[in-house]
Amino acid sequence: MTVSNKQHRISEKDIQVVTDNSDNFNIEISTIFNSEGVRVFNIDVKTKTEEIPKPITLKWKIPAHNIKGVWKPTTDFSKRIQADWEIEQMESRISIDSPVINLFGHDDCNRHTFACSNAINKLELNARIREEDDCFYCHVTLFSERHSKMNHFNMQLRVDSGRKHFSQALTEVSKWWETFKTLKPAYVPEIAKTPLYSTWYQFHQNLNEEELLSECKIAYDSGYKAIIIDDGWQTKDNNRGYDYTGDWEPERLTKPKELVANIHALGMKIGFWYSVPFCGKKSKAYKQFKGKFLTENHRWAPVFDPRYPEVRSYLINLYKSALIDWDLDGFKLDFIDDFKLYPETKREKNDEMDFHSINGAVDQLLTDVMKTLRKINPEIFIEFRQKYTGPAMRKYGNMFRAFDCPGDATMNRVRIADLRLLAGDTAVHSDMITWHNKESVEVAALQMVNTLFGVPQISVKLKNIPEDHLKMIKFYTNYWNDNKELITTGFFIPSRPLANYPIKQVSKKEELIIGVYDDHIIPITGKFNNIDIINAKLSNTIILKMESNIWNYNGTVFNCKGEPVIEQEFKLYQGILEIEIPACGMIKLKLKNN
Repeated sequence: MTVSNKQHRISEKDIQVVTDNSDNFNIEISTIFNSEGVRVFNIDVKTKTEEIPKPITLKWKIPAHNIKGVWKPTTDFSKRIQADWEIEQMESRISIDSPVINLFGHDDCNRHTFACSNAINKLELNARIREEDDCFYCHVTLFSERHSKMNHFNMQLRVDSGRKHFSQALTEVSKWWETFKTLKPAYVPEIAKTPLYSTWYQFHQNLNEEELLSECKIAYDSGYKAIIIDDGWQTKDNNRGYDYTGDWEPERLTKPKELVANIHALGMKIGFWYSVPFCGKKSKAYKQFKGKFLTENHRWAPVFDPRYPEVRSYLINLYKSALIDWDLDGFKLDFIDDFKLYPETKREKNDEMDFHSINGAVDQLLTDVMKTLRKINPEIFIEFRQKYTGPAMRKYGNMFRAFDCPGDATMNRVRIADLRLLAGDTAVHSDMITWHNKESVEVAALQMVNTLFGVPQISVKLKNIPEDHLKMIKFYTNYWNDNKELITTGFFIPSRPLANYPIKQVSKKEELIIGVYDDHIIPITGKFNNIDIINAKLSNTIILKMESNIWNYNGTVFNCKGEPVIEQEFKLYQGILEIEIPACGMIKLKLKNN
């Protein structure tokens, strides 16, 4: 089979500028880097006198040669091609998505990737096909949300048409973002790269100290070294609402310092959950900050306006006090994406505000949060979840979690892969896995094996699950811990994004781990001393396609509970090889001294 490898590269002459701004605006586009299919454009906008800008759109087109789908940071299952008459646009700003789009080919190759250096302000991006000429029309729109005057704006646009795997193109974008002083990622402590127990899916708001300690003992023995106490510790309200958020006084777990000390005594680290923007109407803080909200019409609670310095100071001191008073190890800072412009938000900056831009104020808030907390505890962990996992958010958070998908193993797998492609060294966590405790152990194991290329989080009541479920959890959690360095720092390749990544692999030096999630042929290229293959599905067969010479391996096949079922020599010869592995089991192959 032959696919088109013709690369379609653009120059500044191919970029059209569309705007209704006056002649007061001067827009210059120049090339500042051009090598191996990668071109970086400098976008410089200047005005003679200060003025509020109207939107400026940069547009270009490329032929639709060998383009199978369009990768965006949080499109999940929808990586299909859009037509240009579809209305939906991709939005990127500090707390939502990342300013990057990738067009990939039928062979998983990169066809066209474009990204912007401005990850703070709101941008609108898209790449859609036009049926009249079978070309993809790409665009980036600036200033769709700007309400303050300016006289200078600068941004870089990076376009990659080089021949490489689509995942490599995205990883290179992530490394490019890291070169900007305003996008330097936060330090990642070891605890951020550790399997974690979460209270949310099983406890929700019904938390109890004795039961938590009992769960922590089992979790620790099962390989989990940290726990996040989610919503419910601060309120006795069981409505899964946010009417009482804002004060963050421990009403249900009334002795947080004692609880933290007891969990520390077990050997575990602990973090507490906070919904950062919400200030419930039944809280004392609501009265204190009346008039300083972005909206009071949010479906859950009024939203703090971070443009007021006293709002930022109040929030920072909440976390600082909790860290000092209770000896916490980390925080889950939630709902950051609800800091945004609402229809009723004040557009104009008043005398009490020190920011005009909401995004700029959020940047300052989170910068000061991380700076304050790290000064007290340099090993602090901060968890954010999709969609606030873009390059700017890497400055303040060192753990990114897949967005909530309870019971959905496939979605968890997809979101972990999408996150990893842009996260660099920031720890990428699964959503908390959960299942019915009367599920078969093999089906329960599907939840576990779909998380193994991220850091596993779990949220099941361990004391209530069957014994074989607990064996399965311990087997795969300990396997993850034993292979943590390879999994988190190895060369990661997720395959076939439109098929929801049915094959993932990570390699480093002469070690290789492969997860196969559907009945696909697994290509293996090169010689490895150790090959682990996870049969992350319910069928009992995997098929390998060896693309090199004959190698002899000693192999052990395990079922999903970690029990060895076959130990024998395996001859991996060039061509097709079929191996029987139990559902959600694994084969570990070690190269013999031939």
